[in-house]
Amino acid sequence: MRTTTALVATSLLALSLLAGCISLDPDYQRPAAPVPSAWPQGAAYGQPAAGMPAAETGWQDFFVDADLRAVVGQALDNNRDLRVAVQNVLAARAKYRVQEAAQLPTVNASASGSYSRTGAGSNRQETKSLSAAVGVSAFEADLFGRVASLTRADLETYLAEEETARATRISLISEVATAYITYAADKSLLRIAQETMESAQHSADVTRKRLSNGVATRLDAAEADTIYQTARADVANYTTLVAQDLNALETLTGGPVDPAHLPDGIEGRTFTLAALPAGMSSGVLLNRPDVLSAEHSLKSANANIGAARAAFFPTVSLTTAAGFASSAFGNLFQAQSQSLSFTPSVSVPIFDNGANQANLDYAKATQQAAVATYEKTIQTAFKEVANALARRGTIAEQLDAQQAKVRSAQTSYDLSQARYKQGADSYLNALDAQRTLYSAQQTLVSVQLTDAGNLVTLYQVLGGGVK
Repeated sequence: MRTTTALVATSLLALSLLAGCISLDPDYQRPAAPVPSAWPQGAAYGQPAAGMPAAETGWQDFFVDADLRAVVGQALDNNRDLRVAVQNVLAARAKYRVQEAAQLPTVNASASGSYSRTGAGSNRQETKSLSAAVGVSAFEADLFGRVASLTRADLETYLAEEETARATRISLISEVATAYITYAADKSLLRIAQETMESAQHSADVTRKRLSNGVATRLDAAEADTIYQTARADVANYTTLVAQDLNALETLTGGPVDPAHLPDGIEGRTFTLAALPAGMSSGVLLNRPDVLSAEHSLKSANANIGAARAAFFPTVSLTTAAGFASSAFGNLFQAQSQSLSFTPSVSVPIFDNGANQANLDYAKATQQAAVATYEKTIQTAFKEVANALARRGTIAEQLDAQQAKVRSAQTSYDLSQARYKQGADSYLNALDAQRTLYSAQQTLVSVQLTDAGNLVTLYQVLGGGVK
C-alpha cells in the first residue's frame, strides 16, 4: 500500500513539474512605437526645459500650493471612481490567484458511510460500508501548457488593471488640480466684474449729474449705463460659475471642501513647479500607465493564443484516492482495509465542428486588435504631450504680452477718465478705454488659467508620479 501510494504521489509530482513546460504562446515582441523618436520642433515649442522627469516627481512635490495639496489628498481618500479602480485591481488579482491554483493538484479528504437492509426474519440481509480517503480529483496534467497560458493571461490582465488604477489616480489628481485652478480663475473674473460694475456705476452717476447740469448728453448717460449692465450680467454669470466649480470640486473630492483651502483668485498664486522637462525622447511614453496597461492587455491576448492552440492536443486528467474501506468501523483503519484508486483519463479532440479552430481564430483576432490598441494608445500619448509642449513653448510670451496690454489699458483708462472729467475729451473715448481694460483683464485671467492648467496637463501626459 505504501509503495503504491508513493508511486501515485510521485507520478502526480512529476506531472505537476511537467505541466506547463511546453508553451504554445507566440513569441512576444513589443511592437515598434509608431511615433517619431523626438518631439516636434519649431517656433511653437521653444527651448527644452530642465528638471526632473514627471514620472519621478511625486504629486506632493509637483503641487507646491499647500491648500491644493490638501484638496488633492481629500480626493485620493474619498473619490468613488478611484475606489472602483482599486476594487477592479483586487478582483483581477483574485482571479489570477484562482487560475494560478489550477496548475497544481488539489488534495481533498473524504469520508462516507452507507447502510442497507433487505428482507425480514431469517431472510434479512444487512450491508454496511465505511470509507475514508485522501486523494486528487480530476487534476489536469498541463502537458501542453493550456492552463499555464491561461494563468499568464490572467496575470497580465491583473497587471493591466493595476496600471489602469494608476492611470485613474493620476487622472484624478489632474482633474482636481484643474478644477481647483478653474475655481480660482472664476473667482478672479467675478472680482474683476464686480470692480468694473462698481466703477461703471460711479461713472454712470457722474454722467447723470453732468447731464442734469447740461454738460453731458443723453447719449453719454446711455453709454455709461451699457458698460454697467454688461458688468452686472457678468457678475451674475461668474457667481453661477464659481458655485458650479465648487460643486465639481466637491464631486471629485467626495465631500465638502474646507473653505479655508479655497483660493480667492488666481493672481499671485503658484500652484505647481515652474517647469517640467521637455527635452527628452518620446520613449518616455512607454512608462505611461495607459500605455503599460495596453501592453499588458496585449500580452494577455498573446497568452490566450497559446491556450487556444493547446486545445487541439490531448487533455490528460488524473483522479486518485488512497485510504481505507471496511464494513465495520472497528476494522476501518486496519491494514487489510487499505484501498487505492488511480484513474487516469485522456481526452483527444477528433471532431468538434470547428470550435477549436474558431477559438484560435478569435484569440488571434483579439491579439491583433490589442496590437492596434497599443499602437493607438502610444500615438494618442504622443499627440497629448506634443500639444502640451506646443502650448508650453509660447505661453510665457503670451502671458507677458497680455500683462503689458493690461498695464497699457489701465493707463489709457486713467488718462481718458481724467480728460473726460476736465471736459477735454468725449465720454465715448473714456467708455472705450474702460471696455478695453475690462476685456484685457478678463483675457489675462484666461491666459493665467491656461498657463497653470498646461503645467498640470503636461505633468499628467508625461506619466506624472503618484507617490
